[in-house]
Amino acid sequence: MPEKVVIIGSGPAAWAAAIYTARAALEPLVFEGAITEDNRVSGTLPLGQLALTTEVENYPGFPAGNLEAYLDDSIDKSKRATMAPHQKEGVSGPELMELMRQQAVNFDTRVVTDDIVDVDFDGHPFGLTASSGEQTQAEAVIIATGARANYLGLPSEEKYKNRGVSACAVCDGALPRFRNKPLVVIGGGDSAVEESTYLAKFASRVYMIHRRDQLRASKIMAQRAMDDEKVEIVWNSTLEEVLGNDKDGVTGVRLGSTVDDGKRELEAGGLFLAIGHTPNTAFLGGKLELTAKKYIKWTVPFRTHTSVEGVFAAGDVADDYYRQAVTAAGTGCMAALDAERWLAARE
Repeated sequence: MPEKVVIIGSGPAAWAAAIYTARAALEPLVFEGAITEDNRVSGTLPLGQLALTTEVENYPGFPAGNLEAYLDDSIDKSKRATMAPHQKEGVSGPELMELMRQQAVNFDTRVVTDDIVDVDFDGHPFGLTASSGEQTQAEAVIIATGARANYLGLPSEEKYKNRGVSACAVCDGALPRFRNKPLVVIGGGDSAVEESTYLAKFASRVYMIHRRDQLRASKIMAQRAMDDEKVEIVWNSTLEEVLGNDKDGVTGVRLGSTVDDGKRELEAGGLFLAIGHTPNTAFLGGKLELTAKKYIKWTVPFRTHTSVEGVFAAGDVADDYYRQAVTAAGTGCMAALDAERWLAARE
């Protein structure tokens, strides 16, 4: 018998979809991803991008406070034993994701810790192939595989991730570690300008590092950066090394010139990468219609429908604009409701 609903992914969109489909008696099966070195390097381990962050201050319902007893009581003890100690500053990314996962499991969601590596959407029920070779059929599929931030790949960048290196200013910029300190943004497009001007609200100064002598951003956005007195654009420069120590995390950056052999060091309390995101859609093999940026295309306005009837998309895999945990969870709910209604109409 085919599964009623299979959900691919394990971020806030996937777990929200699992919670809603489970409560609708659709008995969801979630493929949360495999725990492999390749997934670790690419940032696609189970629990999504939030599992790679520290404090989460902007997810509703989790104000700063000591959640220790709540976490001990809510999350499976075997899982709780492997988690980092609670920092008593509000919820962390891994804690939030474990709570969402546990909530889905409490409603009898079944979870497989494996990747889906191939899909067959030509017939119905749909066919899904896991990396283990396991074959699964599904009446409806919700894809919530997210998108991963692009990094430069420097060893020092990897060393200081979550210790001053971030790829989301809106997520992290207001954290105490970044306030009233000089910050560095890498990039020259609209996203880099948005990150820089957002960070300027909290930083003492923002250095926007761009490898050329002209921004790729639209003219109006470029002018916005130039007009902000707290934003300084550092032209013709690339990041060579993130500087820091074990106690403070990031303390600065070393830059190289793209026009000569010049080097420069800047003091900074944080580094933000704004060089784009890559949606996790390669495994689809062209079976769904994608946007120009390779995100899954929603084919019905304000709905999570894709180009294949019965396949739905939620979260950052279909969103190149908001990219927030709360919006991902919201579209996970939407996808669950869309799938439930689609199945009901067929039956």
